[in-house]
Amino acid sequence: MKLTRFLPLVAAAALVPSLGLAQEAEEAANGMETLGLEMVFIFNSLLFLMGGFLVFFMAAGFCMLETGLVRSKNATMQLTKNVALFSLASIAYFVVGFNLMYPLGDWVIEGWMGGVSPTVLEPVGVPFEELDDVEYASIGSDFIFQLMFCAATASIVSGAVAERIKLWPFLIFVIFLTGILYPIQASWSWGEGWLDELGFLDFAGSSIVHSAGGWAALAGVIVLGARVGKYGSDGRVNVMPGSNLPLATLGMFILWLGWFGFNGGSQLAMGTVSDVADVSRIFSNTNTAAAGGAVAALILSQLLYKKPDLTMVLNGALAGLVSITAEPLTPGLGMATLIGAVGGVIVVLTIPMMDKLKLDDVVGAIPVHLFAGIWGTLAVVLTNPDATIVNQVIGIVAIGAVMFFGSLVVWLILKAIMGIRVGDEEQISGLDTTELGMEAYPDFSKG
Repeated sequence: MKLTRFLPLVAAAALVPSLGLAQEAEEAANGMETLGLEMVFIFNSLLFLMGGFLVFFMAAGFCMLETGLVRSKNATMQLTKNVALFSLASIAYFVVGFNLMYPLGDWVIEGWMGGVSPTVLEPVGVPFEELDDVEYASIGSDFIFQLMFCAATASIVSGAVAERIKLWPFLIFVIFLTGILYPIQASWSWGEGWLDELGFLDFAGSSIVHSAGGWAALAGVIVLGARVGKYGSDGRVNVMPGSNLPLATLGMFILWLGWFGFNGGSQLAMGTVSDVADVSRIFSNTNTAAAGGAVAALILSQLLYKKPDLTMVLNGALAGLVSITAEPLTPGLGMATLIGAVGGVIVVLTIPMMDKLKLDDVVGAIPVHLFAGIWGTLAVVLTNPDATIVNQVIGIVAIGAVMFFGSLVVWLILKAIMGIRVGDEEQISGLDTTELGMEAYPDFSKG
């Protein structure tokens, strides 16, 4: 009997362990791929959560900045407004805003009914294999991160209309702003809507968040009118200094800190080496832009007023932050500093312009967030080759139109139905005692 007749059997026997090893290798590769996807999911979600709590701390920054820049007789009102607006924004964005903003950018055509529904998070203990988007991040982390941006928009309005607005009309406006107006325009870019398809670029929200809040504030300032005694009949501007500059300075530094989460978290990914490197680059550019804005405001206020103005320096730093927010990734450190410095110059020049127009913005929110936000959105074309000036202008105009005119309609309706402005006597006495019946500084004289 020839042995050759058994060779096929020998070969088949030899293949059995080989096939087993191949199967094991394939299973190991699939396991490694799953593990890799899990790690990407975990790190992306972690970036959202870390960015979210940093941006949440900005709520404290806005609160301290505004409270320090209003007179002492209105401090409690500012504190109350900031706590209430964040709480109402959280609920309005959960019930309406998040799903209105994200599922469908073309919401007018197909997304309205699908968008107006409460946010639903992943089930408790959900296995990784059952997640809808295993390469991205958890819904909960995305929701909490995006909510903080929405609430920040409302905080911008709070400071501009301070010292003469009634509490409840303001809070009703916040519900409309955070539940409907902000999500609609944000869906056009971040919800993959028509501005995104056009090529409009706004990395972390110079226009989508900051100018949006500035436009809403401008509409409110126009409808509300100036504070009693702010502008004299002879055209003189009466200075009404804030009650607590140390508190305002603390607020600015808190906002500066929170901005690292605001811009860094907007990378939206931390699952690769390049993503983490980009986040660190964004942090660095964000910081130097704030420094550029502060230094520019310091020098320019010295030149114009013969003495440096702390409030201008505070707002200059914030304007630098707003300016870099539209594109904090692509500039180098030098260009980021210059972009922030231009923001600081804008603030110093436009705050007096607001007074000439008799637009009474108590904390300078409109120059900081609207004007510097427009500059920052335009400045994207300086460093990002994918941006065009035409697309950036279209985005600025579209966002400005919906936020200004939408807010104007809401303000006018509130004014007609319930009134939005307290009386002259209440303003003179202070909103703390007349609207709330308590004072922030009961042992000190009123400012």
